[in-house]
Amino acid sequence: MARRAGEPRLAVDRRTLEMLVCPLTKTRLVLSPDRKELISLAARLAFPIAQGVPLLSLDEARSIDADELQALSRQGE
Repeated sequence: MARRAGEPRLAVDRRTLEMLVCPLTKTRLVLSPDRKELISLAARLAFPIAQGVPLLSLDEARSIDADELQALSRQGE
């Protein structure tokens, strides 16, 4: 698979992303604009992506504040 210009070398494949869900809410995850995290809007959590591997452990997740959540929600529209 060819990489697009500016796309990180160790990015999560789109087909893989479509199969992943939040471990807490079982809802769809959204890729962050910087492509370094998977976001669960329902759980207000951001899961890191390390070397192309999503770390979907609640221990690895960080909480998203209301302002960041609102900005991420607008991007998905």
